[in-house]
Amino acid sequence: MIRPSLLRPAVLLAAALSCASPDAELYPDAELPPDAELPPAPAATEPDAATHLAAIVEEEWEARLADDPLFASAVGRREWADRLPDVSPAAQARRSEAAGRTLGRLLEIDAADLDAEDRVTHSMLTRQLEDRVHSIRFHEYETPLNADSGFHTSLARLGAETELGSSADARAYVARIAAIPAYVDQQIDNMRAGLAAGRVLPRVVMLGFGSELAPVLVEDTDAHPFVRAVDGLPATVAEAERDALRAAAARAVDEHARPAFARFRAFLMEEYVPRGRASLGASALPDGTSYYAWLVRKYTTLDTTPADVHARGLGEVARIRADMDAVIAELGFEGTFEDFLAFLRSEPRFYAASPDELLTQAARICKTVDGLLPRYFGLLPRQPYGVEPVPPEIAPKYTTGRYVRAPLKSDRAGTYWVNTYDLASRPLYALPALSLHEAVPGHHLQIALTAELEDLPPFRRHSYVTAFGEGWALYTEWLGKEMGVYEDPYDEFGRLTYEMWRACRLVVDTGLHAYGWTREEAIDYLASNTALSLHECTTEVDRYISWPGQALAYKTGELEIRALRSEAEERLGAAFDVRAFHDTVLENGSVPLSVLREHVQAWIATSERAATQED
Repeated sequence: MIRPSLLRPAVLLAAALSCASPDAELYPDAELPPDAELPPAPAATEPDAATHLAAIVEEEWEARLADDPLFASAVGRREWADRLPDVSPAAQARRSEAAGRTLGRLLEIDAADLDAEDRVTHSMLTRQLEDRVHSIRFHEYETPLNADSGFHTSLARLGAETELGSSADARAYVARIAAIPAYVDQQIDNMRAGLAAGRVLPRVVMLGFGSELAPVLVEDTDAHPFVRAVDGLPATVAEAERDALRAAAARAVDEHARPAFARFRAFLMEEYVPRGRASLGASALPDGTSYYAWLVRKYTTLDTTPADVHARGLGEVARIRADMDAVIAELGFEGTFEDFLAFLRSEPRFYAASPDELLTQAARICKTVDGLLPRYFGLLPRQPYGVEPVPPEIAPKYTTGRYVRAPLKSDRAGTYWVNTYDLASRPLYALPALSLHEAVPGHHLQIALTAELEDLPPFRRHSYVTAFGEGWALYTEWLGKEMGVYEDPYDEFGRLTYEMWRACRLVVDTGLHAYGWTREEAIDYLASNTALSLHECTTEVDRYISWPGQALAYKTGELEIRALRSEAEERLGAAFDVRAFHDTVLENGSVPLSVLREHVQAWIATSERAATQED
């Protein structure tokens, strides 16, 4: 187990020994006899593999935080809270070069000389640095947004997501607001370079762009979210100082933030959206075939191909369709599959009458699941979570729900966002599966637990491997059946709809980006195989078009976790403990699927030996 905090004493001791006189070391209080024979000086030794790795990990982490001040704030480090990242092409080149140098140092370490935990750390940092190099090589920084979010929507939430615990925090916050123009202008320059090179989002997914910036373009400065955030300062800050800080924030908004956001919105509407490409797939981008092949490996964390993923998706769609047909038969519905989907989409009882009703139902489901968790998990997170609506300015094009993490020791909880826009597209029968996925035992439980694994290096505590995290969340939708969360066949059909949705993603994402599917073909495929509303089918397909590869992670990870559970149940029989299995899956943090398989199989083997000894 790496403990970087132990590194500095060892390094200091080595330095002291190399500088100190051996005479003084042997005879601290006396002069040496003139004919005394001195022992040879100790030979300099190379640090062992674990120490070498720990030094690299610590250095890379601190460099990562300094390089990305927004990320540093998100993980609770405030040293860089007065600035924003440098995203210029020169900075991208420096990042790539630095990643390459660190990779070279990692390759000097023979992983065979590390223990199991350090091998995971070595493998994960290597993978992350390789992905960083590839991302910059493929110029991903030139398209810093997708159909429902981007750098601008994150930046627009600066006030809501900044913790102001002191006047020093507020001063740094005001300085960060003042830094917005340079950051936004760099993003515009990068996007212009993307336009020139053909790296631009398809025009069809950008309908409605710009409206999400309305809250930060409000003309009433006193009502601006960046200014209102200062009202959250603690009572320990004197009123006069609070007023001065609020006034400083207002000036920063008037002079810097609002003009920068207005400039970006004008660029979007006048220059970027009109020049969006007509093609859809990543394969149409410069070096697009290689780019998408890398994205498939990145998001699945497996050595697989678009063709393999597509075939796996078709197989899952056929299997889940049979389960859906069985539920329809159980309900005694007379009509075709298409008729049943039309019934679900049009029957008023399946939809909330108000946003409050939808949020109340989500909260009730979450609280019910909270009470069931100890039966299925030995270790639960300390950080709480809340249920809130998706912010209205982004809701129309946003997904149906999402989890928003918070720094572990901040004054904010994790948040399960529920989209209350267009209630006729938010069926209640899908709400249990959504809540299990986004809150508990899905994203909140897994992410909060990972943040609490204090023996892991910080970069691992704050890493999110999509195939693991989304695979886990989808697995918990299936686990909800075992937990008794689905109260009737309609809820079960909702669960199957969500599972089918993720299986369709394997087909649709590869269809769009490797096989030349049209947007209409992708929407029709989702609509004809799931009970998702037509609005959801459209927003989801636009998300896959603008974020190639990410949608492949969900089903890939879930299939791996379910396969590992089946293996554990078969090999351990009556000795299988579901709580121990779940704790084992989660105890290493968010890891690539190959690492997860090795870890769980080692636990199975240990459990087998223990069960044999007891017998």
